[in-house]
Amino acid sequence: MASAVPGWQRIGPDPLVHAWAEAALPLARQALAEDPAPRRSGGTWAVGLDLLPNEADGRIGGTPFPWDVLPLAPLALHRAQISTIYPGYPRPDPEDSPAGFRFRQTRAAAHLDGLLAIGPDRRRMVKEPHGWILGLPLTDCSADASPLTVWEGSAPILRDALVAAFADHPPETWHDIDVTEAYTAARARVFQTCRRVDVPARPGEAILLHRLTLHGVTPWADDATAPPEGRIIAYFRPLLPSVAAWLNLP
Repeated sequence: MASAVPGWQRIGPDPLVHAWAEAALPLARQALAEDPAPRRSGGTWAVGLDLLPNEADGRIGGTPFPWDVLPLAPLALHRAQISTIYPGYPRPDPEDSPAGFRFRQTRAAAHLDGLLAIGPDRRRMVKEPHGWILGLPLTDCSADASPLTVWEGSAPILRDALVAAFADHPPETWHDIDVTEAYTAARARVFQTCRRVDVPARPGEAILLHRLTLHGVTPWADDATAPPEGRIIAYFRPLLPSVAAWLNLP
């Protein structure tokens, strides 16, 4: 079962998705306990990149990945990110500027996946052209426990801005083009014109994002509830072969 809306899609609840989440949770707990990386956002976010020990076909142990209920063709997957949010998110880090922390609070740290901050001046370049973004919740939390949030209809705005930024450059150089100004202006337009929607989800559901959808994480509500391990979502973002493919696919 699925319902499509601009830029994202909810799948489930489905027993195949639930079985995978149930199998993944104990391994996610173990991986997070063994992860030496410091938490961010004042200790309220464990990034968890490439931590889940899933197989390349997505299976966990003897539990298959739920390809049959996803609107996606099976492909080789990386080890999933285990993104974990804890009560109080976000809190400031020592390196946060007041404006940067305020953006995390009021704009949910809205970002476009694949666009990385490069160099001491943190210039934005497309270094990780993902084909899609798939989130599979592993813990059962209240809807206000820092849900994923999306800006519906943002993908066409961001695509148009990047197409214009790359217009005078050959495609093989696009991964090295500074798109900071184009991206910042497009993001501001998204905030002005697109509807922001929180997308809480529970184990047994999956959230599929268009790769160009602006998204972030809503702050943790004061009365939100979650298990002791926090709000855990396993994310998959398989890479495309080029920035041109990332930008030109539907």
